[in-house]
Amino acid sequence: MADSTPLTNQLLIAMPTLRDPNFARGVAFLCQHGEDGAMGLMINRLSEYRLGDVLAQMNMHSEFADVVDAPVLIGGPVQPERGFVLHSPGGDWESSFRISEQIAVTTSRDILVAMAAGKGPRHAVVTLGYSGWSPGQLEQELCENHWLTAPATEHVLFETPLEDRWEAAAGLVGVNLFQLASYAGHA
Repeated sequence: MADSTPLTNQLLIAMPTLRDPNFARGVAFLCQHGEDGAMGLMINRLSEYRLGDVLAQMNMHSEFADVVDAPVLIGGPVQPERGFVLHSPGGDWESSFRISEQIAVTTSRDILVAMAAGKGPRHAVVTLGYSGWSPGQLEQELCENHWLTAPATEHVLFETPLEDRWEAAAGLVGVNLFQLASYAGHA
């Protein structure tokens, strides 16, 4: 993708009016946004898998219960068979993209090997699939009040329980989503 914009490294918080089942009450972390479109990872959609299941499918094993039992999230509806690891920087991974000083995303197997051995990044979220927007699509959705944006924080990405991330992300910009009307309009 082309140069990043201010929306890179932001959280997209679904407004209560957004009914698309892929995104309703969702929070997406924007990894890239530019003239070619946007790419993000949903950070509050639990999949049916645990990291141990993913490792087993890749013929890997871990002796660490916290690794085996770690949740795997649904990153979005695009390429659900493809894995992404959103993590704190550190390590020298084959296919890694640094988004900010605090956050990177990696798609190569070597990070999972390190995680299985207990030598992975300090914080990590594993997702299957990603969320994508074509050129101008996200901007249009923002104009239509489908999303609220907030600066990403490590706390929301890595430490807040999944079920609390939607409210916590909106709280970063002082919004209580339960006090908003369930319809949108333009004055």
